[in-house]
Order: sequence, then C-alpha cells, then structure tokens
Amino acid sequence: MNVTLKESSLEKFFNPSSVVIIGASNAPFNLGATICKCLKEYISYRGTVYAINRAGEAVCGCDGFTSVHDLTEPVELAVIITPARVVPQFVRDCGAKGIQHIVIESSGFSEQGDEGKRLQSEIDEAARQYGMRILGPNCLGVLDIQSRFCCFYGAYPEIVEVFDKPGGVSYIIQSGGVGVLLLESLMTDVQGPHKMVSIGNKSDVDEADLIEYFNRDGTQVIAIYLEHVGNGEKLMSMARRVSKPILVFKSGRTAEGTAAALSHTAGMASNDAVFESACRQAGIIRLRSVGELHSMPKMLTEMPLLRGNRIAVFTNSGAFGSISADLMVEAGLALPRLGAASRELLAKIGGVFNINNPVDIGPAPPQTYLDIFEILLSDKEIDGLLLMSSIWREFIIDVMKELVEMCKRYDKPAAIYTPNSVARILSVRKEFGLPLFDTAEEAVRALAVSHEQFRYHRKKENPYARNHQESA
Repeated sequence: MNVTLKESSLEKFFNPSSVVIIGASNAPFNLGATICKCLKEYISYRGTVYAINRAGEAVCGCDGFTSVHDLTEPVELAVIITPARVVPQFVRDCGAKGIQHIVIESSGFSEQGDEGKRLQSEIDEAARQYGMRILGPNCLGVLDIQSRFCCFYGAYPEIVEVFDKPGGVSYIIQSGGVGVLLLESLMTDVQGPHKMVSIGNKSDVDEADLIEYFNRDGTQVIAIYLEHVGNGEKLMSMARRVSKPILVFKSGRTAEGTAAALSHTAGMASNDAVFESACRQAGIIRLRSVGELHSMPKMLTEMPLLRGNRIAVFTNSGAFGSISADLMVEAGLALPRLGAASRELLAKIGGVFNINNPVDIGPAPPQTYLDIFEILLSDKEIDGLLLMSSIWREFIIDVMKELVEMCKRYDKPAAIYTPNSVARILSVRKEFGLPLFDTAEEAVRALAVSHEQFRYHRKKENPYARNHQESA
C-alpha cells in the first residue's frame, strides 16, 4: 500500500521567521514565559517573538497582544500553552489569521477521558477546516540547533550548551521527560542534537511524517522514543524508503508498560512481538533502553559501519580481554584468530603479552598503540576493533584521537571504552570530542548496532553496498 502524506511542509515548525506564544504572561511560574525567555535571552533566536495574554503585556522583551487577531505582521508558527478548554478556540483564531503551523503543548486531551477527546476532536476539525499542521497536543515542543530555535517550555540557561556543538542526530520523542533526559545527557557527549521534536498525542504530525522530513535535511541518524504506534503501516512503509539509520526505543513491551503508556499519551495498545517483526522487515533498529538513544547514535555518526561481525579486541588489561569475549558471544559477534602475518608482526612489538585475539599489552609508549592499531585494522580477517584501554597516561587520549582517523582511512569502525570512572570518561569525551562509551557492554552493543545497520542499509533502495563492498 502506498502511503500518502499531507503536502504541507514541516519546515516552519523548525525554522520559523516569527512565532507567537499563546498563553505567555508575567504571572509567576508561567510556562509560556519560559519559552519567551529561552528564545530572547538564552539562545538568541533570530526571528520575531510575540506573546498573547489577557493583559496584552510584553513578556521577556516580546511584544504582547490580547488576541492573535491583533497581530500586525504575518506569523509562521503558533505555540499554544494554555488550559485545554480554551485551546480549540485559539486554534480556530490561528486558522482565521492564516497561521498554518501550530504546536500545542497543553495537556488534557485524548489522554484524559471523554471531555479531553471532545476537545481534541474540535482541534482536529479546525485543522482540517483551515489546512493547518498540528504538533501535539500534550508535547514539549521543538528544538533546531541550526536555526537556533527552541520552544521547549521550562528551558533553563544551560540549554545553550547543546547549541554550541551541533550534531547529526535528530530525535522524535513522544515524552517530554525523555527529551529533557536526552538533552542533559548530550551535554557531555560527542555532539549535541541536530533537531529534537516532541510529538505527544500526535493528533496530526506523527513519527512517519517526521522521518520523511529528516530524510531530506542534514540529519545523519534518526532516533525515536515511542509509547504507542497509531499507524503502523504508515510508519513501516516510510522506514523502508529511508536510507538513514532509524533507531527506536519503544516502551509498553509488557501489559503493565502498555497500560502506563496509554495513561500518559493517548493511543492504542500494540503487540510488541508484531512491532519487533515489523521493525526487522522495515530496517528499524530497536534499542533496549532510553540510555541507548543517546549512547548508540555516535557509533553511526563518528565511525564507518561494521561490514562483518569479526572483531579484534585490544586491551591493556587481561581481565577486560576475558570480559569482552563473553560480551562478544552474547552480542552475536566473533573473535576470530588473527592472520599469521598479523601475529608475526605483533610478536615483534615489545610489551605484547598476547598476540592472539584479544591482544593484551602492558605499559607501553604511544607508538606501540599506533603500531597495533595499524596491524589490526589492516588485517583482512578483521572487520572492526574494540579498544578497551584505561587512560593511565595522558598520551592515551592522543592515540585514541589518531585511532578515530585511522578507522576512517581503513573504513572499519572501532568502539572505544576506557576502564576508568564514569566521571573521567564523561570529562574526556566532552573535552576532546572522543566517541567513548560508558561501559564495556555499551561498546560491544554499539558494534552490534553498527553491523545491524549495515545489513539493513544493504536491503534498502539506496544500499550501502553500492559504494562499499562487504569484506570477504
């Protein structure tokens, strides 16, 4: 079945030249005011911002009006954050004013009983009448690093940190709480997000629409948090047409989880086994935790894809060599015997305790690390590398930087874990931009995800194999 999406562009949600915040006021703890403050003070949004409130007062330097009908200039986006009962009328007012894109951050709609469903049906009818696109209701809003736009309510000054290091991952999230967690986690990761959008009850714009949109912009990886799927056929049809990696973590895998999800964002229960099968057919990678939404994408943005499952392990701790072997087997990866030429070269390097796989060394100078990287990456029997080396001297950071560049030259990935405290890992990752993983388990999982994406990519209309031949 061919899926037809609405023709209206989603660009104005992410890059509006002007925005009106309906419900922003100077009342204490007003959430709309936090959006005005974020746009005007924290991130220096380049467009025009207006506020709508009963007093018609300016808010955080944004001109105020009592009604959208009083706006004197065209507005490209409206953000509504008011009590649910008045939202339908504001939507109709926006339609009459010619505002075609609306973000409804208010809650109290189809996720909260019959009255909420009635209110949401009024919104849906108004959207159809005026040809508007609606994001939400019951959502957090939109963030776009390139356009320096963010309408997340409750944003605080530290949000500017993610704007200072734009990344390649665009997030589609059904829960605002998950979005906040991801933003804070990305502050200490290699990159910030490219875009992030909260879809809430997705009465109009849904994950499939946004996947299509992200497939056409500068996004490298699409990462999604879902609580329910409203139109599975539409989602899977779109996913099959998209060549970019799509990573999904979905809650509601159990009956209890499904019940909790449906009380949070409106939707219908779905069979998790059916969803799992559909993801495999559509080339969607299912993630195992919320944490993987921020930890896994860097393996796909910072490293080449893993074209086979043969991994060489290199460590300066014999214990982690043993640990990694167990993890590899559990992840469906292989630790092959190194080729004779590689073993001969390793035997000539001083300080190598084990020339087999895993390769284990003691205290050694920088050149030893670089020589071993070269030997392992050039071995035709090896598809990728797992480096598990503690940062016992500062030069380890330098050799890890060089490893990242070597991986690009050899077109083979490396997952890097340093057996140090999490605080040390976060500090090095943030300061030096190295794609480090927090745990050995996470690093091995990243290799498995990379290989899964390679296999999915080959199946799609624009397969990776057209430009990269799978290793023998």
